[in-house]
Amino acid sequence: MNFSTAFKDPDLSRSLVERLHRELDRPLRFMEVCGTHTVAIFQSGMRPLLPAGVKHLSGPGCPVCVTHESEVAAYLQLAEKPGVIIATFGDLMRVPGPGGDNLKLAQAKGARVEIVYSAHDALKLAADNPGDTVVFLGIGFETTAPTVAATVLMARQQGLANFCVLSFHKLVPPALRALLADPDCAVDAFLLPGHVSTILGMEPYRFVADEFHTPGIIAGFDPVDILQALLIMVEQRKTGEFAIVNSYRRAVDDAGNPRAREILDTVFQTADALWRGIGCIPGSGLVFRPEFEQYDAMARLGLTLPEAGPIAGCKCGDVLKGKMQPCDCPLFAKACTPAKPVGPCMVSTEGSCAAYFKYNVEA
Repeated sequence: MNFSTAFKDPDLSRSLVERLHRELDRPLRFMEVCGTHTVAIFQSGMRPLLPAGVKHLSGPGCPVCVTHESEVAAYLQLAEKPGVIIATFGDLMRVPGPGGDNLKLAQAKGARVEIVYSAHDALKLAADNPGDTVVFLGIGFETTAPTVAATVLMARQQGLANFCVLSFHKLVPPALRALLADPDCAVDAFLLPGHVSTILGMEPYRFVADEFHTPGIIAGFDPVDILQALLIMVEQRKTGEFAIVNSYRRAVDDAGNPRAREILDTVFQTADALWRGIGCIPGSGLVFRPEFEQYDAMARLGLTLPEAGPIAGCKCGDVLKGKMQPCDCPLFAKACTPAKPVGPCMVSTEGSCAAYFKYNVEA
């Protein structure tokens, strides 16, 4: 067995599941806040093998899913502007906005919308179209935001004045605080996001254990990673000694990536932000610093966040807060499917509703 396959080893995974059955002494409701964890847990097939007392909740860890209705409305507002090319990740194309419209429909009506795989691709698009304004739709968490900041610095260095970003980036720790501060929160422990933690390290999560007495385990995405994390949660709840644990040391340094955070902080500053189903969370978003305002699509193009209420019947907000399982939504697998999604959690491949549908999960 080599290092790359050890964390997928069936025998080791089986022994960890057996140990979890032996050691679990009370119900455990754990929440992951990472779309990759959502998919990894389903793909591994471990959910049916877990003790009946272990409940898996998918929190606000899918970038597309947490994008607020008003932000989607702003994308559609932007699509109507002449001389603008929108550069976006593919998942955003079908996220429903007001009246059921989305970027895919806007594209069909003539809007210039290009799918890209990185912010750097959008920069090349700007270089190839000097007569147009290229707007990159900036979504995602601390993992992708530094790459967007680096692209902005490259645009300035290359003198590409026709490139800008509509920044709706989100920060994970403030969302965890908002969830834990909710008196109806029923989360016993957090499976903390591996990718985000490569940037943040451990320190930004300390409050989860120190203030809210809740275990928080940074974990990788293989079965052994996740099962080990669950065992640490069980142990901490037995002893009553709560801590943030880095169980993904092959990828995450305790201090994170200071250089990435430095680049991020050079271009962006924190601000309040809207999250779908949660509302406004203080200090959970990223906006441009004044010295980079020329790259801020909101200021440059005179955009505003339109008023946009929740999609009728959609329960994505309750799913993201762990208050409802996707299969409990009355629209799930009926009016709302991946082929015709009503809400964003069914659009993204990392969305919990899409995962429940794909893997035919009923509870």
